[in-house]
Amino acid sequence: MLISMGRFRSSVFCPILVQIQVLIASCEYSSCQSGFTSDHFTFKVDRTHLQKGRVLGKVSFSDCGGRQRAPFLSEDSRFKVDPDGTVSVKRPVTLHDGHKSFMLHAWDSKGKKNTVTVTVVHEPRQSHHHHHSETDSATQEQAEPTPAVPVLMFPQSSEGLRRKRDWVIPPINFPENDRGPFPKKMVQIRSSNDKEIKIQYSISGPGANQPPVGLFTIDRNSGGLYVTQPLDRETTDKYKLFAHASSSHGQAEEPMEIIIFVIDQNDNKPEFTQDPFLGFIPEVSRTGFEFMRVTAIDKDEPGNLNSDVRYAILSQEPQKPQPNMFTINPVTGGIRLNSDGLDREKYPKYTLVIQAADMEGNGLINTCTAIVTVTDRMAPQFEKTSYTVSVPENKVGALVAKMKITAGDEPYTPTYRIISGNHQGFFRISTGSRKMEGIITTAKSLDFERKKEYTLLVTMESDRFEPTPNVSVIVTVEDVNEAPVFDPAELVVVKPEGLTSDSDLILYTATDPDSERKQTVGYKVGSDPAGWLSVGKESGLIKVKSPLVRESPFVKDGRYEALILAIDNDEAPRTGTGTLVVELQDARTD
Repeated sequence: MLISMGRFRSSVFCPILVQIQVLIASCEYSSCQSGFTSDHFTFKVDRTHLQKGRVLGKVSFSDCGGRQRAPFLSEDSRFKVDPDGTVSVKRPVTLHDGHKSFMLHAWDSKGKKNTVTVTVVHEPRQSHHHHHSETDSATQEQAEPTPAVPVLMFPQSSEGLRRKRDWVIPPINFPENDRGPFPKKMVQIRSSNDKEIKIQYSISGPGANQPPVGLFTIDRNSGGLYVTQPLDRETTDKYKLFAHASSSHGQAEEPMEIIIFVIDQNDNKPEFTQDPFLGFIPEVSRTGFEFMRVTAIDKDEPGNLNSDVRYAILSQEPQKPQPNMFTINPVTGGIRLNSDGLDREKYPKYTLVIQAADMEGNGLINTCTAIVTVTDRMAPQFEKTSYTVSVPENKVGALVAKMKITAGDEPYTPTYRIISGNHQGFFRISTGSRKMEGIITTAKSLDFERKKEYTLLVTMESDRFEPTPNVSVIVTVEDVNEAPVFDPAELVVVKPEGLTSDSDLILYTATDPDSERKQTVGYKVGSDPAGWLSVGKESGLIKVKSPLVRESPFVKDGRYEALILAIDNDEAPRTGTGTLVVELQDARTD
C-alpha cells in the first residue's frame, strides 16, 4: 500500500510538536506554586447576627493546573464555600465575641491539601458612608486600610557596611489579652530585593509551624505578620520565630530571627498561699513582736507594678481589749503585736481579715483569714519569718536554706515539713544534727528555662506545742550555661562511597538549652579519623573533604564514625557532642 508524502510528514512531525508542547507546559508548571493567595482572609460585616444565605466575600485560590474552580471544605459547618471561592452563611450565626475564625481547606489539581484561616469580624457601618450591599460590606483584609505597624527588613548582605551578625532586629512588643479583631497585624516583614524579584514569605518556630501551630501567620505575598488570637503572658512571655524569604530561584534571604515579647497586663489578682493562716502568740509577748506572716503571690510579671502586692488588716474579731491589737507590715505581710492586753482566759483567739492588693495596694484585691491563737507559754519559733535564696540549676543536693529556731520554755522534738510549693518534689527537708534547724536541699535538678522561681511554705511541729507560724522560702533559680544539644545524639546517614570533594553530606545542628541567653552556636569537627569531613562553622552543614572509601581501615562493618562539636559563645563556652555515622554503600557493581 502506498503512503503519500503528506501523510508521512504528518505521521512524523505531529508527535514531535506534541512533545514540545508538553515540555513547555511542564516547565511553566514547575515554576508555579499553588495555594491560597494569602495566609488568612478577613470579612467585615455590619451586624453580629448573620442570616442563612448571607454572602461574606470570596477567597482567592491559585491552581497551577489551570482550573478556575477548586474543591473547598470549611471546618465550621455553619459556613459553606462554593467552588469559585465564594464564602456564605449556611446556617444562622451569631458573633458573640464580635468575631469568629475557622479553618478552610482546598485541594489543588495534584490533590495537595492547602489550609487558610478565615475570620468574620463585626464592624458597625459608619453613618457617613454610602450604602453598600451585603456582598460589598464584606471585603477582604488586603483591600482595607490597616493601622501603621513597624517594618522589619531582612539584614543587609555581608558585603554591606555592616555584618549580618551586627544587624540588630528590634523585638516586637505586643500586649497580652488584646481584644482584636483577629487576625491582627503586628509587623511588616520586607526584603530589600522585593522590587527586583517576586518574594514569598513564610515563618517557622513555636506558634507558627510548631505548637501552638497557627498562633502567628504571615501573608506570603505581602509579608504582613499577624497574630490570630489573644496572647497570655503567664503562659508564654516570649516567642522566637524565624522569617524566611524565597523566590523562584530559591532562598532570597538568610532567615531572620524575630522575638515577640508579650507585654504584661494586670489580669491576675494576688492569690494567698493558704487560707486560713494559723498563728500562735504567747500572752507574755511584748509589743512589736512579729509572730506570723501571710504571703500572697501575683502571677503577673515579677518586678512590675502589676505584681507589687501590699497587705492590710481589714478587721479584727473580737475587737477587745483594743480594736487594733495587731498590725501588719504592708510589704512583707509580717503580723506583729501592736497593743498590750493579751489575755488567754478572756480572749483566747482572734480572727483577722487580711487584704492583699497589687499595684502597690491600689489594684486588684483578694482577702484571706488569719486565725491567731493566744498561748500560755513561749513556744519555739523560727528565727526568721522568710528567706530569699538563689540556687544554681542542674544541681542535685544543693543547699537551699538552713532555718534556725529559738528555744521555747520546755524541751521538744520538732519535725519540719514543706506544706506548699513542692508538689513536684524538687526539694527535700531534713532536721539538723542538733534539731534546732530545718535544712532544705534540692532533690531534683532545677531548670531555669522551665521555671525561674519557687515559693515554699515550711512549718515546724512539736509534740508539745501548737504548730508554729509558717516560714516562706522564695527560691530563685540561677541560670547556668548549658552545653548545646544535638538531636539526635547519633545521626546515621547512608551514602555511596566515592562522593566527590565538596559534596554536601548532611546538615547536623544542635540547639542551645539556654533560651534566655543571647548566644550563638558554632560547629567544628571533633574526631574524623580519616580526615574526610568538614563542617560549616555557622551552618552545621557537613561536607565531604576527600572521597569516602569503604575499604578504608577506618571503616568498620561499612560504618564510619565522626564526632561533631557544637560550641556556644558564652564567656565560659560549653561544648556539646554529636556522633555522625556514615553507612557507606559499596559502589562496585557485579
